[in-house]
Amino acid sequence: MSPLSYTVVGLAGLWAGAQNAIAGGGSFVTFPSLLFAGLDPRAANITSTIALFPGQVTTGITGRSMAEGAVGLSFKTLVVVSLIGGALGGLLLLATPVSIFTHLVPWLIMFATLVFIWGNFFAKKRAEGAPPPVGRKTAVVLQFLISIYGGYFGGGIGILMLAALTAAGMAVRAAGATKNVLGAVMNFSAVLLFLAESRVPWGMVAVLAVTAVIGGQLGVVILRRAPMTLLRLIVAAIGTLLTIGMFLRA
Repeated sequence: MSPLSYTVVGLAGLWAGAQNAIAGGGSFVTFPSLLFAGLDPRAANITSTIALFPGQVTTGITGRSMAEGAVGLSFKTLVVVSLIGGALGGLLLLATPVSIFTHLVPWLIMFATLVFIWGNFFAKKRAEGAPPPVGRKTAVVLQFLISIYGGYFGGGIGILMLAALTAAGMAVRAAGATKNVLGAVMNFSAVLLFLAESRVPWGMVAVLAVTAVIGGQLGVVILRRAPMTLLRLIVAAIGTLLTIGMFLRA
């Protein structure tokens, strides 16, 4: 890997860490930077997942006291479902040939971008006191499917979980803390599989992980000052351009 590649990946890690702390969507930045560094799409996805995992863990631990279960659904059940789903998603990714995953990437990025745009600009908040529109069994199924997607690709899982958990009756603040913990849980099982089965470019992982953690701390500072709408628009624009670029490349 050239010094330029490491520089680009390092800067992407700073941006992604800050972006995840502020509005989510950090993988939209790390993924193309790893492609630029010469990794194939599947390797870039695996490397990004491993490198961003430490930041997910620290974020999840910070808000663990606010995490909880939904109505009629324990937090422990959500954790178990997320572990199993994340493992299945990771196994699916490892079983997917690089050539097939390369053709799936534009569609996955487009889906993640649309989810991000919907969750940040169009989704309606549930009124306080209103009965949850999603029952216990449906919530379990939704979390399981989201966990499989998270282990396989992961773009937009935070917004998907936030939507599912609030629909199951959880307050927004608690849902935000819970989805941070569950995001780390589902990626934990996927990361274990990736470490055991994949040839990981550890130099890239180290640079990305360290800069992402630093970026996350910067993101907390930026969060107090930067206009949220502008930041969300930037992420949506990056996702849109990346989707177009990947379709043209496929």
